[in-house]
Amino acid sequence: MTLTKAAALAGALIAGLWAGTASAEEVGKVGVDWLGNDIVVEAIGDPEVEGVTCHVTYFERGLIDRLQQGNWFEDPSNSSIACRQTGPITIGDIDLDRNGEEVFQQRRSIILKTLVINRIYDRENDTLIYLAHTREMQQGSAKMAISTVPLYGADAKWENGRPE
Repeated sequence: MTLTKAAALAGALIAGLWAGTASAEEVGKVGVDWLGNDIVVEAIGDPEVEGVTCHVTYFERGLIDRLQQGNWFEDPSNSSIACRQTGPITIGDIDLDRNGEEVFQQRRSIILKTLVINRIYDRENDTLIYLAHTREMQQGSAKMAISTVPLYGADAKWENGRPE
């Protein structure tokens, strides 16, 4: 295999890992101190549920704080999430099992930490649950936040028929 083909294959594999996950759009940034630390607010649309938008906030360390703390490559695990119906809801091919599925991920350190949003369907209450948490390679974090979007009053349309 040539170097060009190997690079193309590696690119395709990486793109495949990100396929199906939502992208975030920064909609706000609030400075919290003179060290350059900020709270970032991002809007994330669910790639399989049209009409639902989640707003996620997280802490982003500034250069002075990184110099003082000595930890250059990592931001805190703290985050918050709020999801709402922002248009007519159309539900695509979503995972209906208890584990749900990952709809968004963003690195919070170079290698070890990732902010993740999972969507879980609560069949009994006809509600989508969005769980924000941090996945860490060595040690899991107990810091999490959830938000729910009820479907019973939303006149949600299911592309593949409503689940039984």
